[in-house]
Amino acid sequence: MVDVGGLALTDEERGRLCHPSVGGVILFARNYADSAQLRALTSEIRALRSPALIIAVDHEGGRVQRFREEGFTRLPAMRTLGGLWEHNPNGALAAARATGLVLAAELVAHGVDLSFTPVLDIDYGRSRAIGSRAFHRDPKAVAALSRSLVEGMAEADMGAVGKHFPGHGFVEADSHHDIPVDEREFDALWNEDILPYRHELLQKLAGVMPAHVIYSRAEPVKAGPAGFSSFWLKEVLRGRLGFGGIIFSDDLNMAGALVAGDIKERVSAAAAAGCDMWLVCNRPDLVAELLARGTPEIDPVSRARLAAFQTPSCSWQTTPSLLARHQPYVSARENVLALLATEQADSSAMAAATIGSVRSG
Repeated sequence: MVDVGGLALTDEERGRLCHPSVGGVILFARNYADSAQLRALTSEIRALRSPALIIAVDHEGGRVQRFREEGFTRLPAMRTLGGLWEHNPNGALAAARATGLVLAAELVAHGVDLSFTPVLDIDYGRSRAIGSRAFHRDPKAVAALSRSLVEGMAEADMGAVGKHFPGHGFVEADSHHDIPVDEREFDALWNEDILPYRHELLQKLAGVMPAHVIYSRAEPVKAGPAGFSSFWLKEVLRGRLGFGGIIFSDDLNMAGALVAGDIKERVSAAAAAGCDMWLVCNRPDLVAELLARGTPEIDPVSRARLAAFQTPSCSWQTTPSLLARHQPYVSARENVLALLATEQADSSAMAAATIGSVRSG
Protein backbone atom coordinates (compact mmCIF):
# COMPACT_ATOMS: atom_id res chain seq x y z
CA MET A 1 0.00 0.00 0.00
CA VAL A 2 1.45 3.33 -1.09
CA ASP A 3 0.46 6.99 -0.96
CA VAL A 4 0.07 9.74 -3.55
CA GLY A 5 1.38 13.27 -3.40
CA GLY A 6 -1.49 15.67 -4.00
CA LEU A 7 -5.04 16.37 -5.05
CA ALA A 8 -4.87 14.50 -8.37
CA LEU A 9 -2.73 11.71 -9.78
CA THR A 10 0.40 12.38 -11.81
CA ASP A 11 1.37 10.19 -14.76
CA GLU A 12 4.17 8.71 -12.65
CA GLU A 13 1.73 7.81 -9.89
CA ARG A 14 -0.71 6.22 -12.34
CA GLY A 15 2.08 3.99 -13.58
CA ARG A 16 3.13 3.09 -10.04
CA LEU A 17 -0.42 2.25 -8.96
CA CYS A 18 -0.73 -0.13 -11.90
CA HIS A 19 2.31 -2.12 -10.80
CA PRO A 20 1.22 -5.68 -9.87
CA SER A 21 2.94 -5.47 -6.48
CA VAL A 22 0.81 -2.48 -5.42
CA GLY A 23 -2.51 -3.41 -3.88
CA GLY A 24 -3.75 -0.27 -2.17
CA VAL A 25 -3.51 3.47 -1.61
CA ILE A 26 -3.50 5.31 1.71
CA LEU A 27 -4.72 8.91 1.66
CA PHE A 28 -3.57 11.82 3.83
CA ALA A 29 -4.83 15.33 4.59
CA ARG A 30 -2.78 16.65 1.64
CA ASN A 31 -5.03 14.64 -0.69
CA TYR A 32 -8.15 16.55 0.35
CA ALA A 33 -9.34 20.02 -0.74
CA ASP A 34 -13.09 19.58 -0.87
CA SER A 35 -15.79 16.95 -1.32
CA ALA A 36 -15.90 16.97 -5.13
CA GLN A 37 -12.11 16.83 -5.49
CA LEU A 38 -11.80 13.86 -3.10
CA ARG A 39 -14.52 11.93 -4.94
CA ALA A 40 -12.77 12.63 -8.24
CA LEU A 41 -9.46 11.39 -6.85
CA THR A 42 -10.86 8.16 -5.44
CA SER A 43 -12.85 7.56 -8.65
CA GLU A 44 -9.68 7.86 -10.70
CA ILE A 45 -7.77 5.51 -8.41
CA ARG A 46 -10.61 2.99 -8.53
CA ALA A 47 -10.77 3.08 -12.33
CA LEU A 48 -7.07 2.19 -12.76
CA ARG A 49 -7.37 -1.49 -11.93
CA SER A 50 -9.78 -4.41 -11.85
CA PRO A 51 -10.18 -5.56 -9.17
CA ALA A 52 -9.81 -2.04 -7.83
CA LEU A 53 -7.06 -0.99 -5.43
CA ILE A 54 -8.06 -0.78 -1.76
CA ILE A 55 -8.36 2.89 -0.74
CA ALA A 56 -7.66 3.49 2.94
CA VAL A 57 -7.10 6.33 5.39
CA ASP A 58 -6.26 6.97 9.05
CA HIS A 59 -9.57 8.50 10.14
CA GLU A 60 -10.13 7.89 13.84
CA GLY A 61 -11.56 11.08 15.35
CA GLY A 62 -9.93 13.60 17.64
CA ARG A 63 -6.48 14.63 16.47
CA VAL A 64 -6.28 11.87 13.85
CA GLN A 65 -8.87 12.79 11.25
CA ARG A 66 -7.54 13.43 7.75
CA PHE A 67 -10.64 15.08 6.26
CA ARG A 68 -12.31 17.75 8.38
CA GLU A 69 -14.10 20.28 6.20
CA GLU A 70 -16.85 20.08 3.56
CA GLY A 71 -18.58 16.70 3.56
CA PHE A 72 -17.15 15.59 6.91
CA THR A 73 -18.22 15.88 10.54
CA ARG A 74 -15.59 16.58 13.17
CA LEU A 75 -15.40 13.39 15.26
CA PRO A 76 -14.69 13.19 18.99
CA ALA A 77 -11.51 11.71 20.40
CA MET A 78 -12.07 8.15 21.58
CA ARG A 79 -11.13 9.17 25.14
CA THR A 80 -14.32 11.30 25.11
CA LEU A 81 -16.34 8.11 24.64
CA GLY A 82 -14.37 6.55 27.48
CA GLY A 83 -15.24 9.50 29.71
CA LEU A 84 -18.93 9.07 28.93
CA TRP A 85 -18.61 5.36 29.78
CA GLU A 86 -17.67 6.33 33.36
CA HIS A 87 -21.16 7.60 34.21
CA ASN A 88 -23.36 6.30 31.36
CA PRO A 89 -22.12 3.04 29.78
CA ASN A 90 -25.23 2.54 27.63
CA GLY A 91 -25.05 6.11 26.38
CA ALA A 92 -21.36 5.63 25.60
CA LEU A 93 -22.06 2.48 23.58
CA ALA A 94 -24.78 4.29 21.61
CA ALA A 95 -22.45 7.25 21.00
CA ALA A 96 -19.65 4.92 19.87
CA ARG A 97 -21.97 3.21 17.41
CA ALA A 98 -23.16 6.58 16.08
CA THR A 99 -19.56 7.76 15.73
CA GLY A 100 -18.66 4.64 13.77
CA LEU A 101 -21.61 5.08 11.42
CA VAL A 102 -20.84 8.75 10.73
CA LEU A 103 -17.11 8.09 10.32
CA ALA A 104 -17.63 5.27 7.83
CA ALA A 105 -20.62 6.64 5.93
CA GLU A 106 -18.87 9.92 5.12
CA LEU A 107 -15.74 8.11 3.93
CA VAL A 108 -17.71 5.62 1.83
CA ALA A 109 -19.67 8.48 0.26
CA HIS A 110 -16.30 9.84 -0.92
CA GLY A 111 -15.02 6.54 -2.31
CA VAL A 112 -12.85 5.37 0.60
CA ASP A 113 -13.01 1.64 1.38
CA LEU A 114 -11.30 1.27 4.72
CA SER A 115 -10.29 3.25 7.81
CA PHE A 116 -7.40 2.20 10.03
CA THR A 117 -9.47 2.41 13.21
CA PRO A 118 -10.30 1.63 16.03
CA VAL A 119 -7.31 2.15 18.30
CA LEU A 120 -7.46 -0.78 20.73
CA ASP A 121 -4.50 0.37 22.83
CA ILE A 122 -5.04 0.81 26.55
CA ASP A 123 -4.98 4.35 27.92
CA TYR A 124 -2.21 4.12 30.52
CA GLY A 125 -1.87 7.90 30.40
CA ARG A 126 1.78 7.77 29.34
CA SER A 127 2.06 7.19 25.57
CA ARG A 128 3.00 10.18 23.42
CA ALA A 129 1.79 8.32 20.31
CA ILE A 130 -1.60 7.24 21.65
CA GLY A 131 -2.91 9.67 24.26
CA SER A 132 -6.56 10.60 23.67
CA ARG A 133 -6.75 8.21 20.71
CA ALA A 134 -7.40 5.38 23.21
CA PHE A 135 -10.85 4.74 24.68
CA HIS A 136 -10.09 3.86 28.30
CA ARG A 137 -7.74 2.37 30.89
CA ASP A 138 -10.04 -0.63 31.43
CA PRO A 139 -9.50 -3.24 28.65
CA LYS A 140 -13.11 -4.40 29.00
CA ALA A 141 -14.35 -0.86 28.33
CA VAL A 142 -12.03 -0.67 25.31
CA ALA A 143 -13.46 -3.93 23.99
CA ALA A 144 -17.08 -2.87 24.48
CA LEU A 145 -16.73 0.65 23.07
CA SER A 146 -14.66 -0.43 20.09
CA ARG A 147 -17.13 -3.19 19.28
CA SER A 148 -19.94 -0.61 19.15
CA LEU A 149 -17.82 1.66 16.95
CA VAL A 150 -17.06 -1.23 14.57
CA GLU A 151 -20.74 -2.19 14.43
CA GLY A 152 -21.57 1.40 13.48
CA MET A 153 -18.96 1.25 10.72
CA ALA A 154 -20.46 -2.03 9.52
CA GLU A 155 -23.84 -0.31 9.08
CA ALA A 156 -22.09 1.75 6.39
CA ASP A 157 -20.51 -1.41 4.91
CA MET A 158 -17.00 -0.36 5.98
CA GLY A 159 -14.43 -2.71 7.43
CA ALA A 160 -12.41 -1.73 10.50
CA VAL A 161 -8.74 -2.29 11.29
CA GLY A 162 -7.80 -2.63 14.96
CA LYS A 163 -4.43 -1.30 16.04
CA HIS A 164 -1.70 -1.45 17.35
CA PHE A 165 -1.36 -5.16 18.23
CA PRO A 166 -0.41 -6.32 20.83
CA GLY A 167 -0.48 -2.84 22.40
CA HIS A 168 1.25 0.55 22.11
CA GLY A 169 -0.29 2.29 25.12
CA PHE A 170 2.20 1.32 27.84
CA VAL A 171 5.39 2.73 26.32
CA GLU A 172 6.04 6.45 26.45
CA ALA A 173 8.14 6.65 23.26
CA ASP A 174 6.41 7.42 19.95
CA SER A 175 7.22 4.84 17.25
CA HIS A 176 6.89 7.55 14.58
CA HIS A 177 10.13 9.04 15.91
CA ASP A 178 11.71 6.44 18.25
CA ILE A 179 12.07 2.71 18.75
CA PRO A 180 9.85 1.95 21.77
CA VAL A 181 10.70 -0.98 24.05
CA ASP A 182 8.07 -2.54 26.34
CA GLU A 183 9.77 -4.63 29.03
CA ARG A 184 6.69 -6.35 30.47
CA GLU A 185 6.28 -10.12 30.55
CA PHE A 186 3.85 -11.86 28.18
CA ASP A 187 1.18 -12.47 30.84
CA ALA A 188 0.91 -8.74 31.57
CA LEU A 189 0.26 -8.05 27.89
CA TRP A 190 -2.13 -10.99 27.56
CA ASN A 191 -4.26 -9.93 30.53
CA GLU A 192 -4.34 -6.21 29.71
CA ASP A 193 -3.37 -5.01 26.22
CA ILE A 194 -4.41 -8.15 24.32
CA LEU A 195 -7.71 -8.52 26.16
CA PRO A 196 -9.70 -6.47 23.56
CA TYR A 197 -8.40 -8.83 20.86
CA ARG A 198 -9.55 -11.82 22.95
CA HIS A 199 -13.09 -10.40 22.78
CA GLU A 200 -15.59 -11.37 20.04
CA LEU A 201 -14.74 -8.00 18.54
CA LEU A 202 -11.75 -9.62 16.81
CA GLN A 203 -13.92 -11.56 14.39
CA LYS A 204 -15.68 -8.34 13.37
CA LEU A 205 -12.44 -6.70 12.23
CA ALA A 206 -11.45 -6.70 8.57
CA GLY A 207 -7.84 -6.19 9.57
CA VAL A 208 -5.31 -5.75 12.36
CA MET A 209 -2.22 -3.53 12.37
CA PRO A 210 0.74 -4.46 14.60
CA ALA A 211 2.80 -2.01 16.62
CA HIS A 212 6.34 -0.90 15.87
CA VAL A 213 7.20 -1.75 19.49
CA ILE A 214 9.80 -4.21 20.75
CA TYR A 215 8.51 -6.47 23.55
CA SER A 216 11.89 -7.43 24.95
CA ARG A 217 10.76 -9.90 27.63
CA ALA A 218 7.45 -11.18 26.24
CA GLU A 219 8.49 -13.27 23.24
CA PRO A 220 10.70 -16.37 23.24
CA VAL A 221 12.79 -15.35 20.21
CA LYS A 222 13.84 -11.73 19.78
CA ALA A 223 12.62 -10.53 16.38
CA GLY A 224 12.41 -6.77 16.78
CA PRO A 225 9.09 -4.89 16.68
CA ALA A 226 5.85 -6.87 16.63
CA GLY A 227 5.26 -6.14 12.94
CA PHE A 228 8.41 -8.13 12.14
CA SER A 229 7.69 -10.97 14.59
CA SER A 230 6.14 -14.27 13.52
CA PHE A 231 5.62 -15.00 17.23
CA TRP A 232 3.17 -12.10 17.60
CA LEU A 233 1.53 -12.38 14.19
CA LYS A 234 1.50 -16.09 13.38
CA GLU A 235 1.61 -17.73 16.80
CA VAL A 236 -0.42 -15.30 18.91
CA LEU A 237 -2.70 -13.35 16.54
CA ARG A 238 -3.37 -16.12 14.00
CA GLY A 239 -2.83 -19.16 16.23
CA ARG A 240 -3.99 -18.44 19.77
CA LEU A 241 -6.55 -15.78 18.86
CA GLY A 242 -7.73 -17.29 15.56
CA PHE A 243 -7.73 -14.08 13.52
CA GLY A 244 -8.46 -14.74 9.84
CA GLY A 245 -8.53 -11.23 8.38
CA ILE A 246 -5.86 -9.05 6.80
CA ILE A 247 -2.74 -8.04 8.71
CA PHE A 248 -1.54 -4.61 7.56
CA SER A 249 1.92 -3.49 8.58
CA ASP A 250 2.18 -0.03 10.07
CA ASP A 251 4.13 2.44 7.94
CA LEU A 252 7.52 0.86 7.24
CA ASN A 253 9.13 4.30 7.08
CA MET A 254 8.42 5.07 10.73
CA ALA A 255 11.43 5.20 13.05
CA GLY A 256 10.24 2.13 14.92
CA ALA A 257 10.60 0.05 11.73
CA LEU A 258 14.10 1.14 10.76
CA VAL A 259 15.75 -1.54 12.90
CA ALA A 260 14.90 -4.08 10.16
CA GLY A 261 17.25 -2.51 7.60
CA ASP A 262 16.67 -0.83 4.24
CA ILE A 263 13.24 -0.67 2.62
CA LYS A 264 13.51 -4.05 0.88
CA GLU A 265 14.66 -5.69 4.12
CA ARG A 266 11.80 -4.07 6.04
CA VAL A 267 9.19 -5.30 3.55
CA SER A 268 10.76 -8.77 3.47
CA ALA A 269 10.77 -8.94 7.28
CA ALA A 270 7.13 -7.83 7.49
CA ALA A 271 6.10 -10.39 4.86
CA ALA A 272 8.01 -13.20 6.57
CA ALA A 273 6.43 -12.33 9.92
CA GLY A 274 2.94 -12.65 8.48
CA CYS A 275 1.83 -9.24 7.21
CA ASP A 276 -0.45 -9.52 4.18
CA MET A 277 -0.05 -5.91 3.03
CA TRP A 278 2.91 -3.60 3.65
CA LEU A 279 2.53 0.17 4.01
CA VAL A 280 5.29 2.35 2.54
CA CYS A 281 4.30 5.97 3.07
CA ASN A 282 5.66 9.45 2.34
CA ARG A 283 8.74 8.25 0.44
CA PRO A 284 7.89 7.77 -3.25
CA ASP A 285 11.61 7.38 -3.94
CA LEU A 286 11.72 4.30 -1.71
CA VAL A 287 8.57 2.90 -3.32
CA ALA A 288 10.25 3.27 -6.73
CA GLU A 289 13.41 1.60 -5.37
CA LEU A 290 11.42 -1.24 -3.86
CA LEU A 291 9.43 -1.92 -7.03
CA ALA A 292 12.63 -1.82 -9.09
CA ARG A 293 14.44 -4.26 -6.77
CA GLY A 294 11.45 -6.57 -6.43
CA THR A 295 9.04 -7.32 -3.60
CA PRO A 296 8.67 -10.65 -1.78
CA GLU A 297 6.55 -13.33 -3.40
CA ILE A 298 3.01 -12.84 -2.14
CA ASP A 299 1.86 -15.80 -0.08
CA PRO A 300 -1.17 -17.50 -1.71
CA VAL A 301 -3.09 -17.34 1.56
CA SER A 302 -2.37 -13.61 1.84
CA ARG A 303 -3.48 -13.16 -1.75
CA ALA A 304 -6.75 -14.96 -0.96
CA ARG A 305 -7.39 -12.78 2.10
CA LEU A 306 -6.87 -9.62 0.08
CA ALA A 307 -9.03 -10.90 -2.76
CA ALA A 308 -11.83 -11.66 -0.29
CA PHE A 309 -11.90 -8.08 0.98
CA GLN A 310 -15.26 -6.55 0.12
CA THR A 311 -15.53 -2.88 -0.79
CA PRO A 312 -18.58 -0.91 0.43
CA SER A 313 -21.64 -1.24 -1.75
CA CYS A 314 -24.74 0.34 -0.14
CA SER A 315 -26.47 2.46 -2.76
CA TRP A 316 -27.59 5.15 -0.33
CA GLN A 317 -23.95 5.92 0.49
CA THR A 318 -22.84 6.59 -3.07
CA THR A 319 -22.89 10.40 -2.80
CA PRO A 320 -22.85 12.95 0.03
CA SER A 321 -26.21 14.35 -1.14
CA LEU A 322 -27.87 10.94 -0.81
CA LEU A 323 -26.18 10.46 2.55
CA ALA A 324 -27.69 13.68 3.91
CA ARG A 325 -31.18 12.24 3.28
CA HIS A 326 -30.50 8.88 4.96
CA GLN A 327 -32.23 8.94 8.36
CA PRO A 328 -29.91 6.52 10.25
CA TYR A 329 -26.95 8.72 9.28
CA VAL A 330 -28.79 11.93 10.15
CA SER A 331 -29.73 10.59 13.59
CA ALA A 332 -26.21 9.30 14.22
CA ARG A 333 -24.73 12.66 13.24
CA GLU A 334 -27.01 14.46 15.70
CA ASN A 335 -25.72 12.12 18.43
CA VAL A 336 -22.11 12.87 17.47
CA LEU A 337 -22.69 16.63 17.42
CA ALA A 338 -24.20 16.46 20.92
CA LEU A 339 -21.16 14.51 22.10
CA LEU A 340 -18.87 17.11 20.54
CA ALA A 341 -20.68 19.88 22.40
CA THR A 342 -20.04 18.01 25.66
CA GLU A 343 -16.38 17.49 24.71
CA GLN A 344 -16.00 21.21 23.98
CA ALA A 345 -17.66 22.19 27.26
CA ASP A 346 -15.37 19.84 29.19
CA SER A 347 -12.30 21.26 27.45
CA SER A 348 -13.37 24.83 28.23
CA ALA A 349 -13.98 23.96 31.88
CA MET A 350 -10.56 22.29 32.12
CA ALA A 351 -8.86 25.30 30.52
CA ALA A 352 -10.63 27.66 32.94
CA ALA A 353 -9.60 25.54 35.90
CA THR A 354 -5.98 25.50 34.69
CA ILE A 355 -5.93 29.29 34.28
CA GLY A 356 -7.46 29.72 37.74
CA SER A 357 -4.85 27.42 39.27
CA VAL A 358 -1.98 29.29 37.62
CA ARG A 359 -3.33 32.65 38.79
CA SER A 360 -3.83 31.45 42.35
CA GLY A 361 -0.32 29.96 42.34
